[in-house]
Amino acid sequence: MHPWDVSPKKAIAIQKALQSHVNLTDDFGEIKTVAGVDVGFEKNNTITRAAIVVLDFQTLEVLESAVAHHPTSFPYVPGLLSFREVPCVLEAMLKLSAEPDLLLCDGQGIAHPRRFGIAAHLGLLLDIPAIGVGKSRLTGSHDEVPPEKGAHVPLMDKDEQIGVVLRTRTNVKPLYISPGHRVSIETAPGLVMQCVTRYKLPETTRHAHRLASC
Repeated sequence: MHPWDVSPKKAIAIQKALQSHVNLTDDFGEIKTVAGVDVGFEKNNTITRAAIVVLDFQTLEVLESAVAHHPTSFPYVPGLLSFREVPCVLEAMLKLSAEPDLLLCDGQGIAHPRRFGIAAHLGLLLDIPAIGVGKSRLTGSHDEVPPEKGAHVPLMDKDEQIGVVLRTRTNVKPLYISPGHRVSIETAPGLVMQCVTRYKLPETTRHAHRLASC
Protein backbone atom coordinates (compact mmCIF):
# COMPACT_ATOMS: atom_id res chain seq x y z
CA MET A 1 0.00 0.00 0.00
CA HIS A 2 1.15 3.54 -0.73
CA PRO A 3 0.31 6.85 0.99
CA TRP A 4 -2.95 8.54 -0.04
CA ASP A 5 -2.40 12.01 1.42
CA VAL A 6 -0.17 13.22 -1.39
CA SER A 7 -0.06 16.05 -3.91
CA PRO A 8 -1.56 15.56 -7.38
CA LYS A 9 1.98 15.53 -8.79
CA LYS A 10 2.98 12.71 -6.43
CA ALA A 11 -0.28 10.87 -7.18
CA ILE A 12 0.55 10.89 -10.89
CA ALA A 13 4.01 9.51 -10.11
CA ILE A 14 2.43 6.71 -8.05
CA GLN A 15 0.08 5.84 -10.90
CA LYS A 16 2.96 5.65 -13.36
CA ALA A 17 4.99 3.45 -11.02
CA LEU A 18 2.14 1.03 -10.29
CA GLN A 19 0.79 0.78 -13.84
CA SER A 20 3.62 -1.48 -14.96
CA HIS A 21 2.38 -4.12 -12.50
CA VAL A 22 -1.12 -4.35 -14.01
CA ASN A 23 -1.82 -7.79 -15.47
CA LEU A 24 -3.91 -7.71 -18.66
CA THR A 25 -4.18 -11.47 -19.09
CA ASP A 26 -7.00 -13.74 -17.93
CA ASP A 27 -5.50 -14.71 -14.60
CA PHE A 28 -8.50 -16.11 -12.72
CA GLY A 29 -10.20 -19.41 -11.95
CA GLU A 30 -13.88 -20.18 -11.59
CA ILE A 31 -15.88 -17.06 -10.89
CA LYS A 32 -18.51 -17.79 -8.26
CA THR A 33 -19.06 -14.28 -6.92
CA VAL A 34 -18.86 -10.86 -8.55
CA ALA A 35 -18.97 -7.52 -6.77
CA GLY A 36 -20.10 -4.11 -7.92
CA VAL A 37 -18.20 -1.08 -6.61
CA ASP A 38 -19.48 2.49 -6.67
CA VAL A 39 -18.72 5.68 -4.76
CA GLY A 40 -20.84 8.68 -3.88
CA PHE A 41 -20.42 11.75 -1.70
CA GLU A 42 -22.32 13.33 1.18
CA LYS A 43 -22.38 16.68 3.01
CA ASN A 44 -21.18 18.84 0.11
CA ASN A 45 -18.58 16.25 -0.93
CA THR A 46 -16.84 16.29 2.44
CA ILE A 47 -17.73 12.64 3.14
CA THR A 48 -16.99 9.81 0.71
CA ARG A 49 -19.50 6.95 0.68
CA ALA A 50 -18.31 3.67 -0.87
CA ALA A 51 -20.65 0.76 -1.59
CA ILE A 52 -19.85 -2.82 -2.53
CA VAL A 53 -22.52 -5.36 -3.45
CA VAL A 54 -21.59 -9.02 -3.90
CA LEU A 55 -23.69 -11.19 -6.21
CA ASP A 56 -23.76 -14.83 -7.19
CA PHE A 57 -22.19 -14.82 -10.66
CA GLN A 58 -24.61 -17.38 -12.07
CA THR A 59 -27.94 -16.27 -10.60
CA LEU A 60 -27.07 -12.59 -9.93
CA GLU A 61 -28.67 -12.96 -6.51
CA VAL A 62 -27.39 -10.40 -4.00
CA LEU A 63 -25.35 -12.22 -1.33
CA GLU A 64 -24.10 -9.35 0.81
CA SER A 65 -23.27 -5.66 0.74
CA ALA A 66 -21.12 -3.19 2.63
CA VAL A 67 -21.02 0.58 2.91
CA ALA A 68 -18.21 2.70 4.35
CA HIS A 69 -17.88 6.41 5.06
CA HIS A 70 -14.60 8.29 5.01
CA PRO A 71 -13.67 11.98 5.16
CA THR A 72 -12.91 13.23 1.64
CA SER A 73 -9.28 14.31 1.75
CA PHE A 74 -8.19 14.41 -1.90
CA PRO A 75 -9.41 17.14 -4.28
CA TYR A 76 -11.42 16.43 -7.42
CA VAL A 77 -8.82 16.04 -10.15
CA PRO A 78 -9.79 14.29 -13.42
CA GLY A 79 -7.61 11.23 -13.88
CA LEU A 80 -6.86 10.99 -10.14
CA LEU A 81 -10.29 9.98 -8.84
CA SER A 82 -8.96 6.75 -7.35
CA PHE A 83 -6.99 8.78 -4.80
CA ARG A 84 -10.25 10.38 -3.77
CA GLU A 85 -12.32 7.18 -3.73
CA VAL A 86 -10.23 4.04 -3.17
CA PRO A 87 -9.40 4.59 0.54
CA CYS A 88 -13.11 4.43 1.33
CA VAL A 89 -13.63 1.41 -0.95
CA LEU A 90 -10.87 -0.42 0.91
CA GLU A 91 -12.71 0.24 4.18
CA ALA A 92 -15.90 -1.21 2.70
CA MET A 93 -14.00 -4.29 1.46
CA LEU A 94 -12.93 -5.04 5.03
CA LYS A 95 -16.59 -5.39 6.01
CA LEU A 96 -17.26 -8.26 3.58
CA SER A 97 -17.32 -11.80 4.91
CA ALA A 98 -15.43 -13.12 1.89
CA GLU A 99 -13.38 -11.70 -0.95
CA PRO A 100 -15.27 -11.66 -4.28
CA ASP A 101 -13.82 -13.40 -7.31
CA LEU A 102 -14.31 -10.43 -9.65
CA LEU A 103 -14.84 -6.68 -9.25
CA LEU A 104 -16.86 -4.50 -11.62
CA CYS A 105 -16.04 -0.91 -10.77
CA ASP A 106 -17.99 2.18 -11.72
CA GLY A 107 -15.21 3.96 -13.61
CA GLN A 108 -12.28 3.11 -15.81
CA GLY A 109 -9.68 0.37 -15.91
CA ILE A 110 -6.88 1.04 -18.40
CA ALA A 111 -9.08 3.40 -20.46
CA HIS A 112 -7.28 6.21 -18.67
CA PRO A 113 -4.57 8.68 -19.74
CA ARG A 114 -1.99 6.79 -17.66
CA ARG A 115 -3.72 3.39 -18.05
CA PHE A 116 -4.50 3.35 -14.34
CA GLY A 117 -8.12 4.11 -13.54
CA ILE A 118 -9.93 3.05 -10.38
CA ALA A 119 -10.48 -0.56 -11.52
CA ALA A 120 -6.77 -0.96 -12.23
CA HIS A 121 -5.79 0.72 -8.97
CA LEU A 122 -8.21 -1.26 -6.83
CA GLY A 123 -7.63 -4.56 -8.62
CA LEU A 124 -3.87 -4.27 -8.27
CA LEU A 125 -3.91 -3.28 -4.60
CA LEU A 126 -6.28 -6.12 -3.70
CA ASP A 127 -4.90 -8.53 -6.31
CA ILE A 128 -8.45 -9.30 -7.46
CA PRO A 129 -9.55 -9.51 -11.12
CA ALA A 130 -11.24 -6.20 -11.91
CA ILE A 131 -13.01 -4.48 -14.80
CA GLY A 132 -13.88 -0.82 -15.26
CA VAL A 133 -17.47 -0.11 -16.29
CA GLY A 134 -17.60 3.55 -17.24
CA LYS A 135 -20.76 5.44 -18.10
CA SER A 136 -18.75 8.06 -20.01
CA ARG A 137 -15.51 8.20 -21.98
CA LEU A 138 -12.41 9.52 -20.24
CA THR A 139 -10.01 9.11 -23.13
CA GLY A 140 -9.74 7.44 -26.52
CA SER A 141 -11.95 7.34 -29.61
CA HIS A 142 -14.18 4.78 -31.29
CA ASP A 143 -16.45 4.07 -34.22
CA GLU A 144 -20.22 4.05 -33.91
CA VAL A 145 -21.48 1.04 -31.96
CA PRO A 146 -24.13 -1.07 -33.74
CA PRO A 147 -27.55 -0.63 -32.08
CA GLU A 148 -28.07 -4.24 -30.96
CA LYS A 149 -27.60 -5.42 -27.37
CA GLY A 150 -24.18 -7.01 -26.94
CA ALA A 151 -22.58 -5.15 -29.86
CA HIS A 152 -19.22 -3.55 -29.17
CA VAL A 153 -16.38 -1.77 -30.93
CA PRO A 154 -12.76 -1.16 -29.88
CA LEU A 155 -11.91 1.90 -27.81
CA MET A 156 -8.63 3.18 -29.19
CA ASP A 157 -5.96 5.66 -28.14
CA LYS A 158 -4.04 6.21 -31.36
CA ASP A 159 -2.87 2.69 -32.29
CA GLU A 160 -3.47 1.14 -28.85
CA GLN A 161 -6.70 -0.57 -27.85
CA ILE A 162 -7.59 0.43 -24.29
CA GLY A 163 -11.05 -1.10 -24.00
CA VAL A 164 -14.34 -1.65 -25.77
CA VAL A 165 -17.51 0.38 -26.12
CA LEU A 166 -20.35 -2.01 -25.29
CA ARG A 167 -24.07 -1.71 -26.03
CA THR A 168 -25.81 -3.42 -23.09
CA ARG A 169 -29.34 -2.52 -24.27
CA THR A 170 -30.60 -2.12 -27.81
CA ASN A 171 -30.62 1.52 -28.92
CA VAL A 172 -29.41 2.71 -25.50
CA LYS A 173 -26.20 4.69 -24.93
CA PRO A 174 -23.27 2.25 -24.54
CA LEU A 175 -20.85 1.71 -21.66
CA TYR A 176 -17.06 2.00 -21.71
CA ILE A 177 -15.51 -1.29 -20.63
CA SER A 178 -11.81 -1.68 -19.88
CA PRO A 179 -9.84 -4.29 -17.95
CA GLY A 180 -8.40 -3.23 -14.62
CA HIS A 181 -6.29 -6.17 -13.50
CA ARG A 182 -6.01 -9.91 -14.24
CA VAL A 183 -8.61 -9.69 -17.04
CA SER A 184 -7.97 -9.26 -20.77
CA ILE A 185 -9.59 -6.77 -23.12
CA GLU A 186 -11.03 -9.68 -25.09
CA THR A 187 -12.72 -11.30 -22.08
CA ALA A 188 -13.92 -8.20 -20.22
CA PRO A 189 -17.06 -7.40 -22.29
CA GLY A 190 -18.35 -10.97 -22.05
CA LEU A 191 -17.98 -10.99 -18.26
CA VAL A 192 -19.86 -7.70 -18.04
CA MET A 193 -22.65 -8.98 -20.29
CA GLN A 194 -23.11 -12.00 -18.00
CA CYS A 195 -24.11 -9.50 -15.31
CA VAL A 196 -26.58 -7.60 -17.51
CA THR A 197 -30.33 -8.23 -17.33
CA ARG A 198 -32.86 -5.74 -18.68
CA TYR A 199 -31.07 -2.59 -17.55
CA LYS A 200 -28.24 -0.59 -19.08
CA LEU A 201 -25.96 -1.09 -16.08
CA PRO A 202 -24.87 -4.59 -15.05
CA GLU A 203 -26.61 -5.76 -11.88
CA THR A 204 -23.37 -5.37 -9.95
CA THR A 205 -22.80 -1.67 -10.42
CA ARG A 206 -26.56 -0.99 -10.57
CA HIS A 207 -27.00 -2.29 -7.03
CA ALA A 208 -23.82 -0.60 -5.83
CA HIS A 209 -24.89 2.72 -7.36
CA ARG A 210 -28.16 2.63 -5.42
CA LEU A 211 -26.31 2.07 -2.15
CA ALA A 212 -23.66 4.67 -2.88
CA SER A 213 -26.30 7.27 -3.75
CA CYS A 214 -28.57 6.84 -0.71
